[in-house]
Amino acid sequence: MMNKQGKIYIAGHRGLVGSALFRKLKSEGYENIITSTHRELDLTDQRAVEDFFNKSKPDYVFLAAAKVGGIGANSTYPAEFLYQNMMIGYNVVNASYKNKVKKLLNLGSSCIYPKLAPQPLKEEYLLTGSLEPTNDAYAIAKIAVIKLCSYYNRQYGTNYISVMPTNLYGPEDTYDTENGHVLPAMIRKFHEAKMMGKDGVTLWGDGSPYREFLYSEDLADAVVFLMEHRSAADIGEFVNIGTGSDLCIRELADIIKKIVYADVPGRTCSIEWDTSKPNGTPRKLLDISRLHAMGWKAKTSLIEGIEKAYSAFIESEKSNGVLP
Repeated sequence: MMNKQGKIYIAGHRGLVGSALFRKLKSEGYENIITSTHRELDLTDQRAVEDFFNKSKPDYVFLAAAKVGGIGANSTYPAEFLYQNMMIGYNVVNASYKNKVKKLLNLGSSCIYPKLAPQPLKEEYLLTGSLEPTNDAYAIAKIAVIKLCSYYNRQYGTNYISVMPTNLYGPEDTYDTENGHVLPAMIRKFHEAKMMGKDGVTLWGDGSPYREFLYSEDLADAVVFLMEHRSAADIGEFVNIGTGSDLCIRELADIIKKIVYADVPGRTCSIEWDTSKPNGTPRKLLDISRLHAMGWKAKTSLIEGIEKAYSAFIESEKSNGVLP
């Protein structure tokens, strides 16, 4: 159990995951939350991170900061994805150890699993095969931080938990059509097509890969639950967090199109699939039986979550002056 009066540091509090965590912790009565923007603290700078921890002395740490992106960004900037994510994770974990942080939760990604691992993906499948080439740099960095947490627990008796969420979406997402993840990128593409009166959109790949999606507020609920009720000894090296169901990208596109065009009856939008672009891993469905046995299940359906994500996108566009 976390002490309500304890100092909690959220690394990456402005991002998709970190912002959801911030809202969840506040709603649960945690008031002593420490944050830092990138301008205030460069998490890839070891000395700066150690100075920050020496001054702030957090009791609990949520490591949600990362350089993230979709297939396009991962393929274009592999060196940055490997270096920055490795440094962020290593600096925060080591500074936590040096400053006697009571408990740390490290967020990974389902892309760490081998490209052709059996489905659904069980925790023990880690490092049993080759990674997906389009995001292996990011995956290697995330695996390295998971291992670091595990080895600190073994060698130093720390209580560092790693979790492996499936594909995430929700408020504060990056709705970038070139470098963003598939779901928020689709929301923007369909929305812009609707606003500009276009008859169609072009999407990457052939739409055949299957993906599982988890609403960010559900992830926040899961990780706070684990921090409050489970230890590293209960969890082992890491535990999957997901919904236990997936759908193909073509189905996802149809759902998003229907939600985006719900307010303009009679109008629609055709979809062209650009098969010159990569599909990525054929399927990434997580086995979540261990998490269910610990007492947690996702609450938000995919349609409900996408409706909320689209509403958040509209509000973001309004606040940025893009929409009236």
